[in-house]
Amino acid sequence: MTPAAPTASQLVFALPKGRILDEALPLLAQAGLVPEAEFHDKNSRALSFATNQPDVKIIRVRAFDVATFVAHGAAQAGIVGSDVIDEFDYADLYAPVDLDIGHCRLSVAEPVAVDGAADVARESHARVATKYPNLTRRHFEKLGVQAEVVKLNGAMELAPSLGLASRIVDLVSTGRTLKDNGLVETSRIMPVSARLIVNRAALKTDSARLGGLIDAFRALVAERKAA
Repeated sequence: MTPAAPTASQLVFALPKGRILDEALPLLAQAGLVPEAEFHDKNSRALSFATNQPDVKIIRVRAFDVATFVAHGAAQAGIVGSDVIDEFDYADLYAPVDLDIGHCRLSVAEPVAVDGAADVARESHARVATKYPNLTRRHFEKLGVQAEVVKLNGAMELAPSLGLASRIVDLVSTGRTLKDNGLVETSRIMPVSARLIVNRAALKTDSARLGGLIDAFRALVAERKAA
């Protein structure tokens, strides 16, 4: 069944598929927002869900799409990693709360046999596989290296072994995936954590609900840090 379009008074909250979701759901529940049971049905192909609050619905999309939906006002709020926020740098996106979950880092990695620091120092050009072209180019520009970016949405770890790129830029948590694919982390671009994001225009026109949501998440994060 096709989900009903949001009403004029309905707030749409975007959640990312993947690594952040499991940590975000308990926090969301503590803020008083619980998705319907179908949200947890692994066989469901639905992307839009009702919640315990009749004026709020949840959509579940790819992390990069969370930022796009919120920045363009299709969703009024959401949760996404700071890597996505910094990659797109949308003017209409406001990230008022660091939720202190989803911790990892955006890093450069390359084959174990390569001395990354020495190589970058000698190079003026590097081919890099990543789904973060903007952050990657900015990072290598600071090193005086022109980065030729090969855009991939997954399986980055295969790129060096198949000759597609000399190194990759990707999220790293434990480093296990890199090790299993013969790669080593050679430098860290930025730490990453999940943020509450809201649409700036929506915050002005719906300040009571969105402002209350921001305050609720700020209070939750403060309580967790104080515990």
